[in-house]
Amino acid sequence: MSEDKQTPYASLENPFAATVERTFEVPGQIASEPGPYEDALRAGAALQARPYEAAGVRNVQRQHLKKRMTVWERIKFLADEPPTVLYQNWGPNLDGASLVTALIRVGGRDVAIYGHDFTVRAGSMDATNGKKLARLFELAAKRRIPLVGLNDSAGAYIPAGVGGLDGYADAFTALRKISGVVPSIMCMFGFNAGGGSYLPRQGSFLIQPNDTFFGLTGPGVVKSVLGEDVTPDELGGPGVHSQSGVTDFVVPDEVAALRKVRELLKYLPGCNSEFAPHQPSSDPVSRKTWDIDILLKKAFNSSTGFNTPIDISVLIQQLCDHGDFLELQAERARNTITALGRMGGNVIGFVANNSAVASGQIDIDAAYKNARFIRFCNLYNIPIIFLEDTTGFLPGKDQESRGIVQAGRAMLDAIVDLRTPRFLVLVRNAFGGAYASYNNYPTGADFVVALPTTRVAVMGPAGVEYVYKDELRKIRGAVAERLAAETRAQEAAGLSPAEAKDAARGLVDAWVKAEEAELARRYERELMNPNEALSLGSISQIVMPSELRQALAEHMDFCLRHYTPAPLDSVQREFH
Repeated sequence: MSEDKQTPYASLENPFAATVERTFEVPGQIASEPGPYEDALRAGAALQARPYEAAGVRNVQRQHLKKRMTVWERIKFLADEPPTVLYQNWGPNLDGASLVTALIRVGGRDVAIYGHDFTVRAGSMDATNGKKLARLFELAAKRRIPLVGLNDSAGAYIPAGVGGLDGYADAFTALRKISGVVPSIMCMFGFNAGGGSYLPRQGSFLIQPNDTFFGLTGPGVVKSVLGEDVTPDELGGPGVHSQSGVTDFVVPDEVAALRKVRELLKYLPGCNSEFAPHQPSSDPVSRKTWDIDILLKKAFNSSTGFNTPIDISVLIQQLCDHGDFLELQAERARNTITALGRMGGNVIGFVANNSAVASGQIDIDAAYKNARFIRFCNLYNIPIIFLEDTTGFLPGKDQESRGIVQAGRAMLDAIVDLRTPRFLVLVRNAFGGAYASYNNYPTGADFVVALPTTRVAVMGPAGVEYVYKDELRKIRGAVAERLAAETRAQEAAGLSPAEAKDAARGLVDAWVKAEEAELARRYERELMNPNEALSLGSISQIVMPSELRQALAEHMDFCLRHYTPAPLDSVQREFH
């Protein structure tokens, strides 16, 4: 029975079973009476077993009833083989026991891992834990291996007083120091608050399953301080954090989160001085990308023509080996797509305008989403291919008041600072400041190609009003004279004055529309196409859609053969 004597719980222990005490004998040893040596081994074995047994059946069952695994189950699921547990410091008062630090292998790679044991003190942080974490982070950086965090913590351990806060400060500082040295992946399990939210967000990527919470304060604090009734999901659930960019991946449950860790690790290098792992592929780089042809043909030959929305993820899928890629922050700013994939076995980052959402215009969220991904690729020697199809930055009072200038500058800064091989593919629209700030040759691109469907110009179709203003003024100035002449002609043909005026108005309006349409076609022929950009050297090649994978993969292979991966060594800019 449980402590309240009413709610029964299941136990894995047989109360009638005899206790089997472990003996310490050397095979073939002559039998002898145990002594101080065996006592020491028995005490050591008890210490070894303590972290696995400290929770007890009741606490493990509580964790399972919440649809959560224990920290040991999570590690076992993720690791290829049993872990090497480090820093086995479980004091007499369980100091340090609420956090597990270990080395594991995932997909054959060494990985440093920590995990909160929620069955012990709700996974809270004390001073001992902070030192353990800091030591693990330093080890990961020293040995150049990725870091994985399994976060499931109620925050600082209140009875520890300032020791718990110092523990977090130790961990914050150590994790910040290895940022940009080794990549880190953080999983958010259960209910995390306070420092338990700060710490994992210092990592490279954050994965959050459904039905979990993390935030600086919980709903109870919000209620007591602000008087607001808010649910955990409304305050810090996946739907909130995925939209703000705090969470990079939303997954259904803990198992999916751990699988996402394994998937993501396949694209990440061990540290900032090496390439991401190469994966030989049976998908030839010469494969024709006919699906891009089909997509563009259906779009441009439709009634909406060049204004037809295009799902840019189809192009990414066609470019990648076997169509496999991993999208980041998929729930946020769908007007841009950031993803990791492979071409010819090489890991490639993709940044693409998605005209299927808001015409692919760059707003504040899209700019920050792009900037963060670009900076990560810059740190870890991952080349990037930009796919451009945007009518520009999103205008309007809301965007300006929220700082679109600042967000756009953050994206531009990240692009200018990018040192890895980087390509630009002009898919369709590339207008104004969006083109000027989107990885062209002046901002440092290594290779710029355009599809025949490209429209590069200072302005989109609205540019007709500025380029041909004299012609338009002449056309519109002739309306009154043409209307009067046509009215007289209709009256002479036998129509009444009212009928003649209406007929004349229709004919003149049709003439104006036809003249303006001809100027629009002239604008497209003369300016809104890749011809001028090609003649000026702003574009290296015009590439057929079916040959895009081969053109990019072959040139990327050339660039990577002449690129040496190394830690970022440049001036630290004022803004980042």
